[in-house]
Amino acid sequence: VDKDALDTQVKDRKIQEAAEKARNEELANEMKQNDKIMCMLEERQKNDIRNINKAISEFQKNFQKPETRREFDLSDPQALKKDRPARLSDNDPRCTVSGLQKFMGEDLNYDQRMKFQKEQLREWSLQQQRDWKNALADQKFADDLYDKSRIELDQKTMEQQRKEEESRRAVCAATKDFNRTQAAELAERKKLEKYQKMKDDMDEISSLLQGNLLSENPEQAVSSFGRHRVITDRWKGMNQDQLMAIRYSQQQQVLEKLRLKEEERRRDAEWDRQSIQAARAQLVLERHQQRQNRERRQVLDNINAELSQEQKSKNIYLKEEAYSNFPTGQYYAQFNTTSR
Repeated sequence: VDKDALDTQVKDRKIQEAAEKARNEELANEMKQNDKIMCMLEERQKNDIRNINKAISEFQKNFQKPETRREFDLSDPQALKKDRPARLSDNDPRCTVSGLQKFMGEDLNYDQRMKFQKEQLREWSLQQQRDWKNALADQKFADDLYDKSRIELDQKTMEQQRKEEESRRAVCAATKDFNRTQAAELAERKKLEKYQKMKDDMDEISSLLQGNLLSENPEQAVSSFGRHRVITDRWKGMNQDQLMAIRYSQQQQVLEKLRLKEEERRRDAEWDRQSIQAARAQLVLERHQQRQNRERRQVLDNINAELSQEQKSKNIYLKEEAYSNFPTGQYYAQFNTTSR
């Protein structure tokens, strides 16, 4: 059994399992981060809707009261209580031409009445300007608060992405260091094996050259039990068949050695190929993760741009609706009625 090869396979399998576990954990972290971002976006959308509904309610409460409507006097439940006689005095502004309570030439307070009406119109205009400025200031404050919250959310998202990138880089660096260490250990082990083998070969050659095996003295192979017996480690008088058998065995040994070298070369090539494939797979994974980060960042920017555009559209719509629903027509109607 090749224990070193089995140990190498076990280490490779552990490395692959660790890398797969790291990828699964990273995917789980990304899914958690995406869920957190979606929850934050949904919460922010709910808050925006709540704030818009609250602003609409406040606007209707402050600027669209029932008593400011043009036809409120037709459905006023307190109309009878508020009703007064047709004419209280000569200066009563309700005495119109159709009421036949005041005729031409009887208007003695025309100058005072006109001055009062101008002053009243000016006050109304000033009040309208103040209300409009307050509404704009409130809207600006809400926009600034929304922009600050969006900036904080973007900063938190970028910080989370930076931490994930640092952790991924740390994992990649640890993997590269481990692979580099394994390669150095393998190279050192091969170098020691080669040196030991060369040393064994030199010792064997030296022993053969200095021993009696290669000696040409035939007497050293004669056994003490008789001439028909020989000492096997000293005998030189081999026949042709024995020599051919030895040569054949040596050739088989040479072929076996070449085969072992070829297998070792194939193992080294397979190891190099697996290392290159692992490096390529790691590079492809890093590029895929970078592409996903860019796509996720682009989707987040698009969502922010859409939310900003929607907020601007809502602001413009609210401004137009406030301007269109502002009760200026009633003031001019009262002014015209008073003039008559």
